[in-house]
Amino acid sequence: MQAEIERLRRRERELERENARLRLGREWPAAVTSDVANPDLLFTAAEKTRMAMIVTDPNLPDNPIIFANRAFLELSGYAAADLVGRNCRFLQGPDTDPASVAKVRDAIAARRDVVVELLNYRRDGTTFINELYVSPVFGPHGELLYFFGSQLDISRFRAREAPAGGAGASFRSLLEEVEAGFCIVEMRFSADGRAEDFRFVEVNAAFEHQSGLAGAEGRWMRDLVPGHEQHWFDAYGEVARTGRAVRFRGHAAWLNRVFDVHAVRIGDPVQNRVAVLFEDASDRQEVERRREAQVSERMVERDLVWRTSRDLLVVCGFDGAYQAVNPAWLDVLGWATGGLVGARFDTLVHPEDREAALRAFETLRTGRSVSDLDLRLRTAEGGDRWISWNAIPQGDRFHAAGRDVTERKALEERLRQSQKMEAVGQLTGGVAHDFNNLLTVIKSSTDLLKRPDLAEERRSRYVDAIAGTVDRAAKLTGQLLAFARRQALRPVVFDAGHAVGAIADMVGTLTGARIRVETTLEAGTDGEESPLDFHVDADPSQFDTAVVNLAVNARDAMKGEGLLSVRVRRVAKIPALRSHQPVDGDFVAVSITDTGSGIPADVLDRIFEPFFTTKGVGQGTGLGLSQVYGFVKQSGGDVAVESVVGTGTTFTLYLPHAKGEEAERTVAAEPEMLADGHGTRVLVVEDNREVGAFATQALAKLGYETVRVADAMQALAALEAGGEPFEVVFSDVVMPGMNGIDLAREIRRRRPALPVVLTSGYSHVLAADGTDGFALLPKPYSVADLSRILRRALRARSAAVPG
Repeated sequence: MQAEIERLRRRERELERENARLRLGREWPAAVTSDVANPDLLFTAAEKTRMAMIVTDPNLPDNPIIFANRAFLELSGYAAADLVGRNCRFLQGPDTDPASVAKVRDAIAARRDVVVELLNYRRDGTTFINELYVSPVFGPHGELLYFFGSQLDISRFRAREAPAGGAGASFRSLLEEVEAGFCIVEMRFSADGRAEDFRFVEVNAAFEHQSGLAGAEGRWMRDLVPGHEQHWFDAYGEVARTGRAVRFRGHAAWLNRVFDVHAVRIGDPVQNRVAVLFEDASDRQEVERRREAQVSERMVERDLVWRTSRDLLVVCGFDGAYQAVNPAWLDVLGWATGGLVGARFDTLVHPEDREAALRAFETLRTGRSVSDLDLRLRTAEGGDRWISWNAIPQGDRFHAAGRDVTERKALEERLRQSQKMEAVGQLTGGVAHDFNNLLTVIKSSTDLLKRPDLAEERRSRYVDAIAGTVDRAAKLTGQLLAFARRQALRPVVFDAGHAVGAIADMVGTLTGARIRVETTLEAGTDGEESPLDFHVDADPSQFDTAVVNLAVNARDAMKGEGLLSVRVRRVAKIPALRSHQPVDGDFVAVSITDTGSGIPADVLDRIFEPFFTTKGVGQGTGLGLSQVYGFVKQSGGDVAVESVVGTGTTFTLYLPHAKGEEAERTVAAEPEMLADGHGTRVLVVEDNREVGAFATQALAKLGYETVRVADAMQALAALEAGGEPFEVVFSDVVMPGMNGIDLAREIRRRRPALPVVLTSGYSHVLAADGTDGFALLPKPYSVADLSRILRRALRARSAAVPG
């Protein structure tokens, strides 16, 4: 029950405060430590003064405190929440003089001023002698609004002279404590009601200092300043007559100063007294004037920039509509500004760039800026211009500036073409150099083979030299095609971890005994699969070559001594590489780290170029890293390199992880080499006469029956002709008219059981689309390779045909 009573009391106090707030019409200034406010001058003064001040509302039950300034809170030790809503009597105690309390009570009841000395108690129980000044404050129509009380701790200020009573007495000590100029004036009106003059009843020291009117108290203003402007008299006269408080900024001509003035009627309305609080605002006015001038100047400058800028300027709302565009849109793109306002921001964006524009728009909507966004915008004549945008969001819109970079884009394209031609020239020179070396070996060997007196041992050596040189030439073209991503890869699903383990011994042999090789397989990121599942769908031969190339480079960088670490793991993304954005997904990462000399920063950007090498003459072709780069890019991955000079280098290959239905494929046992064809009929499709002759002659030696045609149309005609049917088709890929891939597809449509084997040294069709499931024999090929792949195709057909 007691708790409920206390709750109701708190609620009553809250309602009283709310009633007071509504009566006073507005909230307190932020500096006031109460939840009630008053617009009158006295409250402004009370907050500024160092004297303790309170205000009570006699129109509420028990005349409660509705405001206490900071000085009173410090004097009494109470918080504002402890005071507001309570009658002042709770500050009294057993030693408080009852006669003084009665004197205050009588003055309040009579609605008049009173000055008493009163012993009050602080929150901590200590006492202070309070010189209390209480004065009623009336409204415009003579209604009592509240009582204004100032408190002076005379136990600390005994030297202060006690003020006299009478109207305005409660302000005497207050005036001296206020830092702003403060005075009380008494108005004099003419017979027709015009404000003629006013007499200073009380002034504080700050008033005399700011006004320069020493000894003003008791004197008339027109005696002090004969030429004082009439508008001051009119303003104060209006306050005295109506009771409406005023605020204004007035110019005092005799001082050439500007003052911020706040005036309110006090005391009995018949006294025509006005309390005035004023502060010198001359410096503040000058600052404001300069600020306004600066703002105006900046607006003029902004307008000039807006109208004269050669860049496209735009203000766009987050509803996607242009709100304003500058005249440069007409000059650069030919669009009049009036026709663009209200249009969507992506209306003029090239269709291929629209997705990038939408992404940038969403970035701005999240409060982030956009920089260096290059987009093509349609011109009024139907063309396109490249515009580079920078945009900043602000509120419910964004501001953007776009610069025409069409010429820069054209220069960049010409530079790329120039660099491409330079690379082609370097590539051509490198290929010519290496192939001339290989051809020299072949030419010399064939010349020596022609000698009639050549011993059999030397004949075998020269034949082996030719065969080995051909293999090196094939490897060279394979590296070129890998770099260009034009080789026909033969991907299978295999475990990259097992592959690395299988070639570890080879790597150890290549690097030598003084280089320690460590191989680490780390747990993967996909919890639903085996933690050591490193399956990839790629060409295992090219994968092995890439790892070996990196190992050889690491060996050379370590000068034959150090630590070579091979680390295999699963990762969830390819990081941003060479201006490309990060790629999310599921990848197997193979990192090869050495402790070698490192790669200088000015070289890193060139290491994947064909024939670029820092090794000495004869120590490398400069195609090793080109092969690595081409292989991983064509396999759907990428390669990263990190290097610190003097510390070492890490190359990381990223290959897409093979999942689920891409389970590891097993390779059937290879047929024996040079197996007898037993009269198997082969249709050879080859447009090159010499290559076709070699193929048919080689197959005939192996016991095959062959028919050669020059193109796909002849091949289809031969298949449709009568006679003994063919059992396998061996076709080149690159031919005039229909290519080998399309021919194989057509044969599969017409004769699904007839196997087709393709052969090619290079084909953009194979590089782009693969073999479409057909067997492929890369050129150059040996007789043994030809025999093996045909036997494999025939075996696969036999396994597929029932019975």
